[in-house]
Amino acid sequence: MGRDEGQHERAARLTRERALSGTGTAEAARPEISASWRRVRAGGLAPGAEPAVPPLSEGEVEARRASSALAPLLPSITTSLSPVVDDGLLVVVTDTDGRVLWRRGRSGVQRLADRLGFVRGSAWTEANVGTNAIGTCLVVGEPVHIHGPEHYVESHTRWSCAASPVLDPWTGATLGAVDISGPAYAVQRSVLALVGVTAQLAAAQVRSEHAAALERLRAYAAPVVARVGGRTLAVDPSGHIAAVTGLTAPDRLVLPADLSAESTWLPTLGAVTVEPLPGGWLVRLGDERPTATELELDLRDLPELRVRTPSHAWQHRPSRRHAEILLALARSPGGRTAAELADDLFADPSRVVTVRAEMSRLRRTLGSLLEAQPYRIVPSVRVTVLLPQQGPAIAGSSAPVVARG
Repeated sequence: MGRDEGQHERAARLTRERALSGTGTAEAARPEISASWRRVRAGGLAPGAEPAVPPLSEGEVEARRASSALAPLLPSITTSLSPVVDDGLLVVVTDTDGRVLWRRGRSGVQRLADRLGFVRGSAWTEANVGTNAIGTCLVVGEPVHIHGPEHYVESHTRWSCAASPVLDPWTGATLGAVDISGPAYAVQRSVLALVGVTAQLAAAQVRSEHAAALERLRAYAAPVVARVGGRTLAVDPSGHIAAVTGLTAPDRLVLPADLSAESTWLPTLGAVTVEPLPGGWLVRLGDERPTATELELDLRDLPELRVRTPSHAWQHRPSRRHAEILLALARSPGGRTAAELADDLFADPSRVVTVRAEMSRLRRTLGSLLEAQPYRIVPSVRVTVLLPQQGPAIAGSSAPVVARG
């Protein structure tokens, strides 16, 4: 390690010690690091703790691998990152819960990771192990580099990592994360660009496959929609429009996970009937307007959202981020500004661009149930939140709004 690198290392360690002991301010660190430290501290994890990260069983790991959307992309991911494996670093692919599903690396770096509990099946989230590249990138939704003393937990400060979430550009969902890790001196910030490009290439492959499937549906559905007439759409399983007649269609419909061939209700369209098509659904609009009377956010297991009208009910499984937003809005009937929501989600009021993007996606899901300026649930809708009997409101979340209880 050169003299300049050594001075930087000592300064970073001093910043960490002062901030986490309370004798200094977290703002002395990089903004993304100080915000993560605040989130982790709010969750109750101590800097000197030895985090418990019991791994899943081999059977559970194999089940998650089989269902992971990243499994088909693994060959291209590992090929892209094979040079860093040759250089003695560890390549890790996780699911959306931060669970380690695949590891690639030489035996020496794997043994170092084992000592940290960074093993297959372990949960590498902020809530579990504090500030780290995998957990933090899954919170902020963008590539992150965490160097040595920027980790929150002392036992991890001799380790460095760079990770990026892999996003499905077709659905907006997070599919997992790709990470490069190793001893602190070995993982330079330049690795961040490599892991970010790898995640983008994986996302492009996912988008290409979705687009090809939509074109096949469009070729089949266009004459069907024209023949049916009225106000009719054909959509793929993710709600993307393949064909439409009789109305100006939204960019995308958010369909309930349990959609079936019967009368249903969608927040953006009102009452509809649906029929299966090869590779999608035929959706025909009825006359009922999209008026809801009740919204229920059930957090007792996996987050579930239920919306009721006098004649219909609609169920949807929101992402963890959207569940956090809805929890914040439910606790603030008068509404939240973008900066207040950024503080609720990230402990960082400056992340308003991220909040506005998430709110745009959520409003496409819930339509007229949400208002802006400030963001809030429509006052005429009765809101109920069902919380677990013990533990955090949303498992695995490090959002301050969840930590506040």
